[in-house]
Amino acid sequence: MIQVDHLVRSYGKFKAVNDVSFGVGKGQIVGLLGPNGAGKTTLLKMLTGYHFPQSGDIRIGGIDIVQQPQKAQALIGYLPENSPVYPELTVGEYLEFVAGVRGIDKALQAEAIDKALTQTDALAFRNKVASHLSKGQRQRVGLAQAILHNPEILILDEPTSGLDPHQILEFRQLILKIGQEKTVILSTHIMQEVEALCERVLIMNQGKIVAEGRAEEIARSLQGGNRYEVRFSGAKVEAVAPLLEKVAGLSVPPALAGETFLCTFPLDIAGGEALFDFAVAQKLKLISLVPCTISLEDLFVQLTKEETHAVPAEPLA
Repeated sequence: MIQVDHLVRSYGKFKAVNDVSFGVGKGQIVGLLGPNGAGKTTLLKMLTGYHFPQSGDIRIGGIDIVQQPQKAQALIGYLPENSPVYPELTVGEYLEFVAGVRGIDKALQAEAIDKALTQTDALAFRNKVASHLSKGQRQRVGLAQAILHNPEILILDEPTSGLDPHQILEFRQLILKIGQEKTVILSTHIMQEVEALCERVLIMNQGKIVAEGRAEEIARSLQGGNRYEVRFSGAKVEAVAPLLEKVAGLSVPPALAGETFLCTFPLDIAGGEALFDFAVAQKLKLISLVPCTISLEDLFVQLTKEETHAVPAEPLA
């Protein structure tokens, strides 16, 4: 649904997005992570057609967003970090305005508004003035405007920012429910949110995509392979370590403590099976075999730990 190739966007001499390429398939929920100044907001603005790239291509549902911006934007629903509601309007009046802007037929607007409010659990405050809404209610209305025209793609920028823990859990459930029928890009700083919602992650740093894929795949790549912590009963380090090192493709750092070893296998070797077979062949009692993975938070820190230079504020237009 989304294909980005060699995207570049600069502000003066500063490259906010620097040769970024990725694709998002139909029905996927993809998390976009990165520290402040990484280029996430600039990337989202280009995906929605708010900014055009200085070089590179963006195709939304096969449509070039530079050549046919309105046609591409019709496929997108966008929720910015600060929900775009007009404070003097009621929720219903605001959504009527959005429906008109989106070109929804007048005869179909009431039905579209009812459906969007129902999907976002916001029907109860349809007649409430926007300035009287809580932060959580405003975000629900913002999500309702994003799905009002039934887009195929949703782009959400920090959708749970400023919500309390209860509201965050409720909003995540809304995203999961709506995301069953749509392609979603979710930009967030909250690691638990990505773990709870996203199939894949894109990690940005200093204008580039520094990692892409499932979190566990990125972790294995950083570790140099599949890593296991294994413990044998009654095994002596000096006797077991040399034998372990003879297992094909196995790297064995020093034992962690006593009878416990940390073993790393190349990605193409089933390490768990190899260790079990090793224990049987050596007549060792296998006490525990635990896959070792890096948490998403640790991944983020490792991939973005380079010194971040000061970046200019992004212009509003």
